[in-house]
Amino acid sequence: MSLNPFPETGQLRHMSMDELTELAAECRRTIIEQVSRNGGHLASNLGCVELTLALHRVFDIKKSPIIFDVGHQCYTHKLLTGRSGAFQKLRQCDGCSGFPSPAESEWDAAVGGHAGTALSTALGIGAARELAGNSDKVIAVVGDGACSNGITFEALNTCKAGGKNLLFILNDNEMSISPAVGALSAQLSKIISGRFYNKTRNAVRRNVKLWPKLHRFVRYIEDRLKSALLPPSAIFQSFGFRFLGPVDGHSLPELVSMLEKIKELEGPLLLHVVTRKGKGAYYAENAPEIYHGVGKFAADDGKLMPASEGFSAVLGKWMCKKAERDERIIGVSAAMIPGVGLSCFSEKFPQRCFDTGIAEEHAAVFAAGMAVAGKRPVCALYATFAQRALDCIYHDAVLGRVPVIFVLDRAGAVPDGPTHHGIYDLGFLRSLPGLVVMMPRNERELEMMLEHALEINGPVVIRYPRGGSKEKALPEPGPLETGKCEVLKESPEGPVIWALGAECGIAEKVVEILEKEKIAATLINIRFAAPFDRETALKFASRLQVVIEDHGIGGAGSALAEILSGIPGSRMAVFNWGKEIVGHGNVDILRKKHRLTPEDIAGEIMKILS
Repeated sequence: MSLNPFPETGQLRHMSMDELTELAAECRRTIIEQVSRNGGHLASNLGCVELTLALHRVFDIKKSPIIFDVGHQCYTHKLLTGRSGAFQKLRQCDGCSGFPSPAESEWDAAVGGHAGTALSTALGIGAARELAGNSDKVIAVVGDGACSNGITFEALNTCKAGGKNLLFILNDNEMSISPAVGALSAQLSKIISGRFYNKTRNAVRRNVKLWPKLHRFVRYIEDRLKSALLPPSAIFQSFGFRFLGPVDGHSLPELVSMLEKIKELEGPLLLHVVTRKGKGAYYAENAPEIYHGVGKFAADDGKLMPASEGFSAVLGKWMCKKAERDERIIGVSAAMIPGVGLSCFSEKFPQRCFDTGIAEEHAAVFAAGMAVAGKRPVCALYATFAQRALDCIYHDAVLGRVPVIFVLDRAGAVPDGPTHHGIYDLGFLRSLPGLVVMMPRNERELEMMLEHALEINGPVVIRYPRGGSKEKALPEPGPLETGKCEVLKESPEGPVIWALGAECGIAEKVVEILEKEKIAATLINIRFAAPFDRETALKFASRLQVVIEDHGIGGAGSALAEILSGIPGSRMAVFNWGKEIVGHGNVDILRKKHRLTPEDIAGEIMKILS
């Protein structure tokens, strides 16, 4: 059987189990090969291959869409829906997105990039279809980690009323809900999903409805027996689900058989599927947290390409060093301990490092509570996920002047694309009264800002991009003063270039290009997005002021514009990601596409000056 190109979803119904098994192996080989070349999410996708094949085999996905929670289990789905060619350029500007994207394909019913949204989306689609008389299933595939997200619990609370068409597949890939696949549980699930059981059950229910007390008694006995024999089902039954499983998520015959039975049942239904992250790649199976989201690696042995330490490593080292002398130092993160650089801290100080799971709002409020009790928590989140906690930062830290240090990693554009770019938070954060927002230009300045944050008796945000600084010959950072910028190079005339954080490296190159054209320029390291240095901004108000930032509308450019508003003769040029949705791909290529390279910026400045 030729698997190149991959058979599309409709063909799977005509394939034997042996052919499906061969296809599963080919999917794994393709995923490993492309992720090793381009980076991406490896372990979660390898664990979801058979489940995705079984869903496409049993259901018409055009009629019964799959909503993937978080979205980083969707690679097999993409291979089966006409995108095997685009998958060769996974996460590249002209290739396949690493997440579900309706803009990319009609097979992707909804965007999926942040945890907790699948159940709500599926319920919404199902409720709308029910109103239209459509009884086709809507399928939500949710990893067990996403079940810790608050939005998932909010959706669970309404499933009983609006989930008639809902099939909730719990992809238990960490064994966090069920420690083992019990033989009794598996056999009981086969019975309660069977046709004879359900026909008998429905007939009994119809008859006992004539006697309400007897109906309630029968329902009570049924629920108590299932809760006793299937302990993981208890919490979901309380939300109105019929709980089925656990099922071996890597057994195609077992999955297909169960899904064929479920297809005939009314919801809300929950199928518990047990999978193994990294299945088929021994190195990913042994260390799924390392191979969750990875850059390039060797496909045969999993050896990762060397990467510079950058800002994340500096945070971890500073935390370890500081915690040895200050017992108040606490680390908090939301399921991203390795990603934000806190692995060393969690190993050295396990009692002082807290992982809240995929629950950024809880992480922010939890950290605020620790600070109220006298600790000095450092709450480290990815900038894109911290957007969920913005109100908590305001309500629980800013209003009470609570001294939490919020560290936002991956602030700026990233290869994963629109769901993961950290380019929208500043518009909210810098407007909050009394919140200090800093951005270091290099690793040494990050250390200084962390020390400075400890001296501030109130909430602080420190943002930085993935990786490290790219500056070449700028001077060592000078002393910090809250709300004051750093003039790195001053000229009595010419444009004044303000750079936010690591963009000082880009601005440095811009200055070099301008100097070759005999244009002198002043270079300023903004340092504080809030409070912005009003005094320095007014000092240069008569000259062309240029802002370079790895952010969208609402960031440092907007802050400077607010200061200069109404001042006669003031001129500005802002170079950022603007207001359009920024796609996925290599960030250097994205910069070229959006004309944000040093050459593009210098060229635009020269046009303005001429």
